[in-house]
Amino acid sequence: MTDTEELEIAVRALSEKKAEKITALKVKDITSIANYFVIAGASSTTQAKALADFVEFKLGEKGVKPKNIEGVSTAGWIVLDYIDVVVHIFTEEQRDFYKLENLWADGEPVDISEWE
Repeated sequence: MTDTEELEIAVRALSEKKAEKITALKVKDITSIANYFVIAGASSTTQAKALADFVEFKLGEKGVKPKNIEGVSTAGWIVLDYIDVVVHIFTEEQRDFYKLENLWADGEPVDISEWE
């Protein structure tokens, strides 16, 4: 499976479960961490956990397992690391605090409108 296919599945899963303000950035030209970051908002920690579970489920259906998952215990910022695609799920408060989109502003925005 390509990194773009993983990206699409993650975005579609987040959209299906009503994630807020989904953003994708192509970062492979500016970091070796990943090729893409997906950033999404959740209205509560309960929704953040549900979003993370659903992304993991949908990618798992295709045989793709995360290398690592962080933040589930607090759920203010959950990170699902699929190596090429890293999914960040924030509560609104945590997203406003960390401003990940600003930190990675050199990344190239990806048009995900057809997947939402």
